Amino acid sequence: METNLVVEGAKIMLLGTGTVFLFIAIMIVAMNTMSAILTKQYPEADPIEINNQLNNQKIVAAIVAAIKHHRS
Repeated sequence: METNLVVEGAKIMLLGTGTVFLFIAIMIVAMNTMSAILTKQYPEADPIEINNQLNNQKIVAAIVAAIKHHRS
C-alpha cells in the first residue's frame, strides 16, 4: 500500500510540475508575440538621433546667447 502512495504522490507531483511548465511556456510565447506586435507598431527612436537633436538644441542655444551678448 505504501508503494501506491508513493506512485500517487509522484503522479500528482508530475501533474503539478507539468501544469506550471505549460503555463510558463504559454506565457513566454504570449509575451514574445505581444512584444513583436508592439515593436512593429511603435518602433523605438534611434538613440544616436535623439542625442544629436539634444546636442543641436544646445548648440543653437549657445549661438543665440552669443549673438545676444555681442549685440548688447
